[in-house]
Amino acid sequence: MSLDRFAQVRQEAGDRGIEFVDLKMLDLAGRLHHLSFPFERFTPEVCETGIGFDGSSYGFLKVENSDMVLVPDLATARVDPFRKRPTLTMFAQAHLTDPGRTPVSQDSRVVSRKAQQALGGSGVADGSLWAPEYEFYLFEEADYQSESTDSAFVVQSNERFFQDAYHACNPHDQYDDFRDEAARLMREFGIPVRYHHHEVGAHGQQEIEGWFADLLTTGDHAVLTKYILFNLAEQSNLKVTFMPKPLYDNAGNGLHLHQFLTKNGQNVFHDENGYAQLSQTALHYIGGILTHTDALCAFTNPSTNSYKRLVPGFEAPTARTFGRSNRGAAIRVPSYVTDPQYRRIEYRPPDFTCNPYLCAAAILMAGLDGIVNEIDPIASGFRPEDAPSPDGEQQVTYLPRSLDDALDALEQDHQFLTRDAVFPEALIHRWLEIKHAEISSIARRPHPYEYTMYFDF
Repeated sequence: MSLDRFAQVRQEAGDRGIEFVDLKMLDLAGRLHHLSFPFERFTPEVCETGIGFDGSSYGFLKVENSDMVLVPDLATARVDPFRKRPTLTMFAQAHLTDPGRTPVSQDSRVVSRKAQQALGGSGVADGSLWAPEYEFYLFEEADYQSESTDSAFVVQSNERFFQDAYHACNPHDQYDDFRDEAARLMREFGIPVRYHHHEVGAHGQQEIEGWFADLLTTGDHAVLTKYILFNLAEQSNLKVTFMPKPLYDNAGNGLHLHQFLTKNGQNVFHDENGYAQLSQTALHYIGGILTHTDALCAFTNPSTNSYKRLVPGFEAPTARTFGRSNRGAAIRVPSYVTDPQYRRIEYRPPDFTCNPYLCAAAILMAGLDGIVNEIDPIASGFRPEDAPSPDGEQQVTYLPRSLDDALDALEQDHQFLTRDAVFPEALIHRWLEIKHAEISSIARRPHPYEYTMYFDF
């Protein structure tokens, strides 16, 4: 910790009348937690040694002492607009209680940092840039329960459209003011917004598209965006959900991730003469992602609901392939990009039931594996529809159909994640435990539609 940086943050906070300091951190599964303390306790010692907490309650496997400390990240300090008393909020990172305060290897922000370091150490690139698309639904009312004798959900939207609602204009678009306010708050948190609009879903589906930042910062922005939208919805007497498929036979919510690699400030994905103006490095990156897509889904699509979205007919990615402007492919190459500085790919499968740090880090490690091993996506059977085929017809393969399938794939294929100890084996083991338990808890419960099908059979 820089004492100069601490002094600057503390001085600015004092000038703004800050009364509390709030530390935020995700648990392993991706839920946000926090703790607050009086501003008087905001000292260099706290920022050096941290504040104690039970790491096992955050989902970490107990391979180390579960007594851990939260160490503030001063670079992320912002005033929290949702607290009644003036509060300075910032992210914290989990550390062990040893004298050196070693970072906890299972902390997802630590994983993000290690992924960035692995990329730099490879010599291929020294940075990666990411731009997320946040899709979500807004409802006027939402209620749900699951008991022994009662299982149901009810959501209410006042929006009505004859056809899809993509880019619908007000007054039919009832939430443009909500998105304006969300974008304003995101700007106050330092989160760039490219644009926002009504999405395809006719019952209140929205999209806010972000802009490029490095991997760790993108994870921070994603967490804060969800925090902003949940709190703003609460203030507006609305309900927001990022569930991948909250409504039957309606469009699902994704977390599309645009991305490219840089070296010495230059985009290494651009080649004027390559397919879709992509370089060989970019194609190998694509080859790595598509080779490991099944295992990636365990982190990018980590809920049982995720696979209700990944079905044909809703512009959802289902095919393990890539191509220009192909929204059914796992990887789309945006054809509207004219600036070589932003030549990129869009990985479309992820959704926001993910832990965004682990999601992006896993994608980066898969892409890096493709570059290191020079995986040719066309030779590997992932040829785009508009690319010449050296071998005639190819058999298209598809993404996993269930979380169970994705977890099986991760169990068999995770060496690319453990390169340079980015993803510790303990994290992968714990992830499999948590997600198998979720599958089991859902599988044991009767589904409401089963009553429709079988009650009077």
